[in-house]
Formats: sequence, C-alpha cells, structure tokens
Amino acid sequence: MSTREKTLSDAFYETLKDIYFAEKQIVKALKRSERVAQEPELREAFETHRGETMQHIERLNQVFEIIGKAPRSKTCEAMQGILAEMEDDLEEFGGSEASDAVLIGTAQAIEHYEITRYGTLKTWAADLGLSNAEKLLDETLGEERRTDSLLSEIAQQISNPQANAHQPEQRGTEGNT
Repeated sequence: MSTREKTLSDAFYETLKDIYFAEKQIVKALKRSERVAQEPELREAFETHRGETMQHIERLNQVFEIIGKAPRSKTCEAMQGILAEMEDDLEEFGGSEASDAVLIGTAQAIEHYEITRYGTLKTWAADLGLSNAEKLLDETLGEERRTDSLLSEIAQQISNPQANAHQPEQRGTEGNT
C-alpha cells in the first residue's frame, strides 16, 4: 500500500470540506438563534447573517468548482462542539436576562472559528495561485469580521444597561479611611 505525500492542495481541500460542513450547520443555528433572541437588533443581526451564510455556501461551491472538485462536507468536530455548547447554554439561560448575552458569546465563538478558517483558506489560495478562490474567500472573511464586530456592538448595548441596573448603589465613601 503506497501513500503519497500530502500537499498544500490536499490541506486546502480538506479545510474547504470542513468549513462547508460548518456553514451548513451554522445556517440551522442562526435560524434557531433568530427565534430565541430577545432583542430585536440581535434577531435582525442573526437573520441578516443567515442570508450571508447562504451566500458563503454558494461561494464555497464556486471554490470547489475552481479546484475541480465536487462540493463535499467533512464533519467539523469543532463546530459540532460549539453548537452543542450553544444548546447547553440555551437550555440553562434561555429566557433569562442573560440569554442574549450568552447567545452572542456563542455566536462570536462561531465567528472566530470561521474567521480563522477563512483566513487560512485565503492564504493558502494565494499560495496555490488560486486568485479567484482567494477573492471569494476574502469576501466571506470580510463579512465574518463585520458580523463579529456587530455582535460586539450589540453585546455592549445589551450588557451595559443590565450591568448598571445590578450595581450596588455607591455611597459617598471616597476618601474615608
């Protein structure tokens, strides 16, 4: 049995299959997140990103075409773990005042995974001379970064009023020793 040496092209293809699987799982998670989010702005962000995620899948289909391979998925254990945590968190915090904050935390874990994968794939596409694939991956990478940034903004808007509401009232103790 002979085994050939693995190449960067092989790594690119395997990682592409991984993120393809992840994106399909993310579409389902975003739909669920839309339903359970309490803040309208967060619901809208999830809805918008679900539409973008559908475009990400289409771009991945184009990248598969560029490399001459049929679109295929490979189970992404990392994404399955993050999504399992999301389900646990929703079960524990769903409907509570912390629900949206916890949901944002999970969504950002997803975004950070995607940013890492798309950044790697973009770099490898450039290294492999796949300029059309590089452009497609860069477009998706930009959307993932924007979504992460938006989630941070929403998290601040949600958590600051909640945190302030739970601060013990400070009494004029400054300077008293």
